[in-house]
Amino acid sequence: MTDAEHAQTGESEADAEHRVTHLELFFDLVFVFAITQVTAFIADDLTWAGLVRGLFVLAALWWTWAAYAWLTNTLDPEEGAVRLAMFASMGAMLIVALATPRAFGADGLVFGITYFVVRALHLVLYAIAGRDDPDLERAVLRILPSALLGASLLVVAAFLDGPVQGAVWAVALAIDYLWLLVVGMQGWRIFADHFVERHGLIMIVALGESIVAIGIGAAGLPLEAGLIAAALLGITVACALWWSYFDWAIYYSQARLADATGVAQAVLARDLYSYLHLPMVAGIVLFSLGVKTTLAHVGDPLDLISAVGLCGGLALYFAGHVAHRLRASRTWGHGRPIATVVLLALIPVATVVPALVALAIVAAVCAALIAYEAVRYSYARAWIRSRRGSFTMEEARRVAPRPGRNPDQADPE
Repeated sequence: MTDAEHAQTGESEADAEHRVTHLELFFDLVFVFAITQVTAFIADDLTWAGLVRGLFVLAALWWTWAAYAWLTNTLDPEEGAVRLAMFASMGAMLIVALATPRAFGADGLVFGITYFVVRALHLVLYAIAGRDDPDLERAVLRILPSALLGASLLVVAAFLDGPVQGAVWAVALAIDYLWLLVVGMQGWRIFADHFVERHGLIMIVALGESIVAIGIGAAGLPLEAGLIAAALLGITVACALWWSYFDWAIYYSQARLADATGVAQAVLARDLYSYLHLPMVAGIVLFSLGVKTTLAHVGDPLDLISAVGLCGGLALYFAGHVAHRLRASRTWGHGRPIATVVLLALIPVATVVPALVALAIVAAVCAALIAYEAVRYSYARAWIRSRRGSFTMEEARRVAPRPGRNPDQADPE
């Protein structure tokens, strides 16, 4: 075995040992609560302005969670003083979540200050991680201006209102999300298996919000046939969303990320996960809003905002998958782009038919997509699942296609 092969084997073994810790899962519980708060935030203000503000809050929360996902991919969060700092971050994040419903109003200052604390603690922990790693230390210094400036602007926004307040929020988020495109990803390194697992778990957390929304939406209502049918249709959609992510896509993404090295791997991780998982999570949150409204009014048409949540949220979720595939393999696919367009077209339909019918239609679209992929790409799907991400992209191109088919069609869509 060559030195390069030895090095690659050593990296693979280290990657396999770097699993998600119990403290990371514990930390994510606060994010569960924060997502629930965002859904309630939008539900309490069913206007376009309320929808935009809710998505702004979600984007801020997601960027914070993503920052900690990169952090705990680098250092062990359960060791020594790091554990205490993680607990402090959880406490600050809990206050952020509590302030979320009135983040643009009476609790804006509390939200801004505690959000700043969460971001500052993240930088402190990264300083600890980079003590013996000059490349990582320089990478952390490059993000220091954006982290502090973005969080500071949210404090400033607390003293404003109306369109000006919204504009400051937009600038703060733009600084956070665009800064890495400017300064690059030199110095950042990841453990691919851990990184993929951590994001898979947060997707389960987000999907759990849709189930919580079913429970909240049904609370206090008579358990009649319409409500039962809506609840079952809601869980059907949730199962389809889980299937679309975890059946094979997660393994393909894991192999694609593990195949990359150096700066290219860090850039790919940033794009596929820190950026392109946000529309998936936002789509689930919007769907949760729509299904919550549906349960309360199964026989009535949805208002436009709720229809956007129910149908547009699912469209946004699958659009995230399409963008994810485009970035990973430079192909669009067919099933998920078509499902995205169909779901968008159903928004006006949901405003004129009973909400239960609208939910049944979107559930049918999701189920049809899953069935199509399972049948149309049965060989490639089975090949990917049998290896659980333990394959190279060269193997996928060479082996995965059904005999006689174009190797470029190795991955399902």
